[in-house]
Amino acid sequence: MRALTRGDGTWGDDVTANVLTIASIPGNLGPVPFDFEIRGEIYLPFADLDRLNAEREDQELPLFANARNAAAGSLKLTDPAEVSRRGLQCVLYHILGDSLPFSTHSQAIDWAASKGLPTSQYSRLADSLDEAVKYIGEWDVRRSSLPFATDGIVIKVNELDLQKRLGFTAKSPRWATAYKFKPEQALTPLLSIDYQVGRTGAVTPVANLKPVLLSGTMVKRASLHNADQMELLDIRIGDSVWVEKGGEIIPKITGVELSKRPADAQKPVFPALCPDCGTPLVRTEDQARHFCPNTDGCPTQKKAGFVHFIGRKAMNILCGEATIEQLWNEGFIRELCDLYFLSEEQLISLEGWQKRSAERLLESIEKSRKVPFGSVLFALGIRHIGETTAKQLAAHFGSIDAIAAASREELLSVDEVGDTLADSILEYFASESHRQLIEKLRIAGLQMSVDPASLRRDSSKLEGCVIVVSGNFSISREELKELIAKNGGKCTGSVSSNTTYLVAGEKPGPEKIKKAEKLGVRIISEEELNNILL
Repeated sequence: MRALTRGDGTWGDDVTANVLTIASIPGNLGPVPFDFEIRGEIYLPFADLDRLNAEREDQELPLFANARNAAAGSLKLTDPAEVSRRGLQCVLYHILGDSLPFSTHSQAIDWAASKGLPTSQYSRLADSLDEAVKYIGEWDVRRSSLPFATDGIVIKVNELDLQKRLGFTAKSPRWATAYKFKPEQALTPLLSIDYQVGRTGAVTPVANLKPVLLSGTMVKRASLHNADQMELLDIRIGDSVWVEKGGEIIPKITGVELSKRPADAQKPVFPALCPDCGTPLVRTEDQARHFCPNTDGCPTQKKAGFVHFIGRKAMNILCGEATIEQLWNEGFIRELCDLYFLSEEQLISLEGWQKRSAERLLESIEKSRKVPFGSVLFALGIRHIGETTAKQLAAHFGSIDAIAAASREELLSVDEVGDTLADSILEYFASESHRQLIEKLRIAGLQMSVDPASLRRDSSKLEGCVIVVSGNFSISREELKELIAKNGGKCTGSVSSNTTYLVAGEKPGPEKIKKAEKLGVRIISEEELNNILL
């Protein structure tokens, strides 16, 4: 009936049309005398990732960093025909329902396989812990031969009644546990180092390696993070370096094999100028990274600013990084406001675009004009303004004009605004180009002030309370934070001695739980919060 993504645990996406293009998923199961939900994972085999990246390299498009990102991005495409050629596969491993006719997990999975649903050909029923341990040892060797990425094994209690009795912790089921393999390592020469510019202007050194097979994929590049990390590794061009995959996905360099260092190995010199626009880089004492300060002129930063602007927690526009790259390369966008003046003709002229995909993008752009002011402020990408702080600033000042006119002292009077953030806001609004951008966005119809109705409180029952929310709830975290604010409370992102409550849902952050317990902060459930508000 429906194929849905997990999303944030509460809200996901309906991807039925795309999932039905996956060859291994049947469109119809035939008669089934009960309702059920089946969960699993969609993945991209190594061979298909290599094929897609070869095609993208020929088309001079950015390559997919790994199979996980490629699979997730493919599911969000607006054209099912394009999804069908990506080569996605699926494995299903958990069935839920109110009246399932099974007594064990293995029976349920065998039934799913008999109906043509794709299940794992590698799973095994173990009659003892020794058998499970033997299975782990076997796959610690065999996993390198798999045609897809894996970083471990899940061991489950088979009896469904026992699963119910064991239940769940706040983070995970008590009847299942994951065994993670030790990351595979490989030794390979370092050929050169590139320096890449990110959205905030941070410059990251990336090592170019002699291709080496690691966990089923050819690894050619790995991040070196910053100049301090390069110094700590004492790395040289020509060194043989040890590479492993963090979580079997992201390659990282863990050390240098000094016994293989060539006599002519050269120590890399971190650039003084931005590799993209040539602006002198800056680095303050409290920062590990070098930054390009040319926020408004550096092409890489500007494109990354678009990606931030369209994000779900910002303007929630239905397009991705590849679309931004296309629009930029065609010269259709240079400023954020340009998105609001795109035409269907321009979009259809792009490679791979059809009328319906163009209409869907334009519809989402139109909807974004109604996004609340707090999200618009966050979307602007002002340095150091996060999602929560943007909403606090919006509620405190009420409009973009009031924030732009605020003095340093007035900014510092807002909770969570310190010297660094106040200076960043003042610097942003001091720019004539930024003020012009805001006027163009205002003309485009974006919300530049708070809807008075959103400021009305339901009660003052949480007045003076500082609250941190963590985990998944019956409503989205954004809705829960709004509920807290409407009852006088203030949400912050981290636990401190000033925190009144940590509201813990399903799968809360373990570090937040640990810190709350250490500081004696009261941990409450969503139900307990609702009881406080009664």
